[in-house]
Amino acid sequence: MRAIIVGSGAGGATIARELSQKGMEVIILESGGHFKPFTRRLSWTEPLRKIGLMGNEKTITRLFPYLETTRSSEELVLVRGHGTGGSTVLSCGNMVRADEGLKEIGLNLDSEFQELEDLIGVKEFPKQRWRPLTQKMFQSAEKMGLEPQATPKAVDAMKCVSCGLCELGCANQSRWDSRRFLEDAIQNGAILKIKTPVKKVLLENGRVSGVEIKSGISSKAIYGDLVVLSAGGIGTAQILKASGLPAQDKLWTDIVLTLGGVAPGAKMLKEPPMVWYSQQKDYILSPYVDILSHWFHKPWKNVSINDRVGMMVKLADLEEGAVYENGKVHKEISQDDKQKLEVAVSLAREIMENSGVSGPYVKGMYNGGHLGGTVPLEKSDVGEMRPNYLPEGLWIGDLSLAPRSQGMPTILLTAALGLKVARKILEIEPK
Repeated sequence: MRAIIVGSGAGGATIARELSQKGMEVIILESGGHFKPFTRRLSWTEPLRKIGLMGNEKTITRLFPYLETTRSSEELVLVRGHGTGGSTVLSCGNMVRADEGLKEIGLNLDSEFQELEDLIGVKEFPKQRWRPLTQKMFQSAEKMGLEPQATPKAVDAMKCVSCGLCELGCANQSRWDSRRFLEDAIQNGAILKIKTPVKKVLLENGRVSGVEIKSGISSKAIYGDLVVLSAGGIGTAQILKASGLPAQDKLWTDIVLTLGGVAPGAKMLKEPPMVWYSQQKDYILSPYVDILSHWFHKPWKNVSINDRVGMMVKLADLEEGAVYENGKVHKEISQDDKQKLEVAVSLAREIMENSGVSGPYVKGMYNGGHLGGTVPLEKSDVGEMRPNYLPEGLWIGDLSLAPRSQGMPTILLTAALGLKVARKILEIEPK
């Protein structure tokens, strides 16, 4: 049996690894190229940034093509990975157990979470290597009753050089990403095809027969017995709609808004981002320097990266974004979400002020990089881990399956969904 897996992020790589281990023929199609981390120093951008010549968020894609940005509305920028490893190569390596909305539909991923944590080697980053200001902010959050906790991470502290640029790729491979699962799959006999964007799914007599890929200026078919779409909340929905199949206009993004303050010599980049977090209803708070805001948000331009202090709000937003067949995305920030963000920002400011951080306090760019909800599971789907309206042989293996926004890191959730889906494929699909 041949399985075609579209996408090489947390979901796709996990599924490829699992299926190939069990002897299935696996072809992995990745629309981008082989990922390479950003290795330039940020200092060269400072003169351009200060005089406003860095342009907008599209500039980063020109400099670093693996990070793709999409403006889904006037206020909101969506970010996703484009290359081997998907968005895992551009992450902070956070491995929190996020399962908002899943147990309500009867889906328990605790065993998958535990298996992946053990396999990846999830640990907290040593507190003695946190920056002094980060420790002060943690203590401030404790005194406020916000119950902060160290973030479980897929980072080898012995290899980590504390460059703070996890989201631009880890140059010394101290942070796990899904390319390690890809390597396992390839060793098991899987075939990886890069720069192979999938246009649509092919159907024959009501069952999947393969995919159509873009090949130069033309198209060609790759045939298989089953297809797993793991192209993320946007990519998976685009492929489905281009195939005449349904995807729901329920895109969620986990909206991020970082409050910026100032503390001379803070040097927050001298540690991994988000070494601790405080979980509140609908959002988390975490220390974080937002590189997008630093480069492209004008209110942030007068403070150097060494003096910039950031406190992130990651919000579980309303699930009401739309993905279109032509590649466009429409997702706005609702008034309800803005009100929740204002409450969260006020707490972030209090944490920072109590830690000696000064103003001017400025909000960063609204952005979102957890893209899900476009093919959400319902209670009746959980038994087979696939929406029952999909044609036979077509599976979804990414965050699209999660019906609710998390307001939390989602790599572990995506991989756990992938693992659950892979095992259902092995159980259900004909041998």
